[in-house]
Amino acid sequence: MSKMKMDLGKRIKQLRETEGISQEKLSSIIGISRPAISQIESGERKITAEELVLFAKKFNMNLENLIDPDSAPKVSLSEEEGAPVNEKKGIRISVPQKNLEKFKEVLLYILGRVGSLPNIGETVLYKLLYFIDFDYYEMYEEQLIGASYQKNHHGPTPVEFIKIVERMIRDQEIEKVKSEYFNFPQTKYLPRRPADLSKLKANEIKLIENVLCRFSEWNATQISEYSHKDIPWITTENGKIISYESVFYRTAPYSVRQYSE
Repeated sequence: MSKMKMDLGKRIKQLRETEGISQEKLSSIIGISRPAISQIESGERKITAEELVLFAKKFNMNLENLIDPDSAPKVSLSEEEGAPVNEKKGIRISVPQKNLEKFKEVLLYILGRVGSLPNIGETVLYKLLYFIDFDYYEMYEEQLIGASYQKNHHGPTPVEFIKIVERMIRDQEIEKVKSEYFNFPQTKYLPRRPADLSKLKANEIKLIENVLCRFSEWNATQISEYSHKDIPWITTENGKIISYESVFYRTAPYSVRQYSE
């Protein structure tokens, strides 16, 4: 039994348990038997290349990050910046306090407005945050949240999201709910307090509302496919962080700014 199979099996088990789904449910998503999932998680069965792609797609990451979690960006929140990080490679992203607070209030605002809609799961939230951040940067040439978005199979993913959400759950600002949407497992977040509007500018709220009006009724597949045709996504390599500067090369219908000739 090779160490690689053991490590990958443990990784898949950890991701499955984090999402709160059973081996039976994962087997139906991947299209293999439940005993096969059990054998993969215990390191007894080798995963085929086709299955690796399906696992990466299910857990919303690229193949490199699935196989080697040390290749994924490392996120540290403000007071953790001085803490040692054991990383062999990859990117370290530190979130300063002002970005952390803005992220929290924008997320709470979104959840307060549309979080209860049946289509608003984690994947849709990722894309709403992406369009809010990149539309604002194109419009005003400054950051709103300023999150770092990684290109992966499902579209732009804010790499700070999981760590910030874990803190918000701990602080009882939001709650995490497991549900299903058209028979597919879905992770939802519901607010436990309203957003502090004093921390959001009028033009920020206006842009957020614009993005919600455009996309809040879209499902994960629709908004992911739409994000794949945006210039920032197209011009970024898989697994890399998407550059904000690329928004200035957007074309219709993605561009939100009128440019002079």
